[in-house]
Amino acid sequence: MLIRSGEALQTASRLDVIVLDKTGTITKGKPELTDAIPAQGFDKAALLRWAASADLPSEHPLAQAIVNGARAQGVELTDPTDFNAVPGHGVEATIGDQRILIGNRKLMKRENIDTAPIDAQVERLQGEGKTAMYVAADGKAAGVVAVADTIKDDSVQAIRTMQEMGLEVVMLTGDNERTAQAIAKQVGIAKVLAEVLPEDKVEQVHLLKKGGQKVGMVGDGINDAPALAEADVGFAIGTGTDVAIESADVTLMRGSLHGVADAIAISAATVRNIKQNLFGAFIYNTLGLPVAAGILYPAFGILLSPLIAAAAMAFSSVTVVTNANRLRGFVPKGVSA
Repeated sequence: MLIRSGEALQTASRLDVIVLDKTGTITKGKPELTDAIPAQGFDKAALLRWAASADLPSEHPLAQAIVNGARAQGVELTDPTDFNAVPGHGVEATIGDQRILIGNRKLMKRENIDTAPIDAQVERLQGEGKTAMYVAADGKAAGVVAVADTIKDDSVQAIRTMQEMGLEVVMLTGDNERTAQAIAKQVGIAKVLAEVLPEDKVEQVHLLKKGGQKVGMVGDGINDAPALAEADVGFAIGTGTDVAIESADVTLMRGSLHGVADAIAISAATVRNIKQNLFGAFIYNTLGLPVAAGILYPAFGILLSPLIAAAAMAFSSVTVVTNANRLRGFVPKGVSA
């Protein structure tokens, strides 16, 4: 890990809350297409072609998962026209002579699309921890497509380690409440901030800080950068974007959440070591200076020899350096190999 400043190292030992962005942090950030369910009167092939074609220009991981999944099933895609990405909602585009929408319920509501025929399917998929997206064609609900982003192998253990350290772990995501709760349940997180738009992440971190708590933020994407900068300590996953890494106080070279727990543990150990060294130096000087000043001379005729004083000062330095070097062998609890 790369710790950019002494202030970040010191503050990390006093964190109360750790906010984890879901995609790419708790999960692998490589979602895959799992379901394509057409509404009555529509067929699966057309649904996949519309959804994947509309998502072709998008760089969002969910969009790319749909595109790759459709291609894997042999669906022939069409370059869209009039493409428009609506942040926090979805995308709209024209495929041939049809206007296609793909996104969440907020996008459908904004466009006055009746989603009642497929709402039950969406809720079922969300309950399974999948991200379900509505697809509409020419003002009618055409079906739903779903993708799933698998949880990293060690996320559950890393989160448990942080909780055992006394930290409150919070999951932050743009997913709907039902999907977010399903993922949070799998990894053991009780507090979830769901349906958070990219521009609102920094506000959520700010609100947590207003309660007087020290807040750490962990993320990997461009949208996480402002929140990483707002947090008392920002942790960037090293496998993430350069913008996130530049905005963070601590960069984790691995993609594992264990790095967050390790960084906090190392911070606490370092601060503890510093306090021990200060205490040791203080004791040496507290005992040595009065003797050197002759406090014992009137009663006992004892003066501190310069040779002994020099030896004591050298021994003080050796003690401090030796104690500090113990950190070289420090291994955080739960550290991964």
